[in-house]
Parts: sequence; C-alpha cells; structure tokens
Amino acid sequence: MTGPEQFNRDLADIARSMQGERSTVATMQLAVEAARTVITGCEIGAVSIVTKTGIETPVLTHPHARDIDEWQYELGEGPCLDALQRHELVHSNDLTTDDRWPRWGPRVARELGMRSMLSHRLFSSADTLGALNLYGAAPSAFTTDDIHHATTLAAHVGVALAAAQDSENLVVALDTRTLIGQATGLLMERFDLSPEQAFAALARISQTRNIKLRAVAEHLVRTRQLPGGP
Repeated sequence: MTGPEQFNRDLADIARSMQGERSTVATMQLAVEAARTVITGCEIGAVSIVTKTGIETPVLTHPHARDIDEWQYELGEGPCLDALQRHELVHSNDLTTDDRWPRWGPRVARELGMRSMLSHRLFSSADTLGALNLYGAAPSAFTTDDIHHATTLAAHVGVALAAAQDSENLVVALDTRTLIGQATGLLMERFDLSPEQAFAALARISQTRNIKLRAVAEHLVRTRQLPGGP
C-alpha cells in the first residue's frame, strides 16, 4: 500500500510531468499510466473525453478499456456515463451484483474479468472535460486510500488536461493566423491589393465556396492557387 508521504512524492512527480506535456493525448496517457503506479487496486485505466460529437476514449492502458467504454455507449449505462452526467465520483465494489448497470456490469466481469471500478469526472471550473476510469480484477479492489488518491489525481489531471487543451487551441490559432497572413501576402503581391482588400478576397472565397477560411489560406500557400481557380 502506498503511504501518504510516498503518494505525495509520486503525485508531485506526476504533476510536473503532466505540466511539461503540450499534447492533450500525451497528458492523458501520463495520467492513466500514473494511476496504475499510485493506486494499488488499478489494473486497467483509461480517460474518456467529451467532444462536440459525443464521448471518446483516446488513451488507455489495455485494449480491454476500449471495450469497456464502448459497451457503455452501446448500452447507454455505466459508471463513466454517470460520472460525466450526474456524479463527480462513481465507485463499485462488484460489477456482477451492482444493480445500477444490470447489463454492462455483468458483461465486463464475465468477458473481461474486471470486478471493481472507479470513475472520476475530470473538470476545470464549470467545464466537464472527461472522466478518469480505473478497473480492478478483484472485488473491492479499491481501498479508501485508493479512492482518496484517485480523487486527488483526478483534480491534477483535470487542471493539466485543461491547460493542454488551451495550449493546443493556442497553437492552432497561431498557425491559422500565420497561414492567413501568408495567403494575404501572396494576394497582395500577385494582384497589387492592400492588406484589407486581400483579406476580404480570402473571406469572400471562403463564403461563396463554403470552405473554411483556414483551408482557403492553406490551399493558396501550398499550391499558389486559389481553390477552384487561378
């Protein structure tokens, strides 16, 4: 069992590692691998994230974790869904007898051998970002200390995940700004336009051809041609 002092040292190392990652996926992968290190009952871990189109599971420590999550979405029941929609923490000591998920729980235990689970919502301020999902093979695999450690780890993961997403959004925004600037410069040079006229031309092409402004600029910079024309 991980003692408080050792856990605090491990958590500090994990937090520093996550802060050093710029990629959202890399941050989440560190989180699930860390869970297996500092939470004694954890044998399989995954992070599910909320996207514009639904819920995805981009990182996991074992292929079974993807089956576990996909069955939840397929059946419309499970701890990850509950954590995302209703509760901050969802815990079960035995999935074979837990009546909250009468179809999902027994299937996970029967086909994959996982009997215990913890699902902790990841959030920053008011935004739900996803859930940290942990599974153990034995009944009652997660102790009180494990649950406390998972709660603490999830808080750090939520902050790191939000920071990574902000960082990625900033990179995308800067890349887009650079592309549009380059495309505007090409139009200015080719057609003797002012910066305002060149940008207006890009915007007009984007609207009339129903193509995102970034895609118009990227095509022009890459091919030196406007989409669909000279």
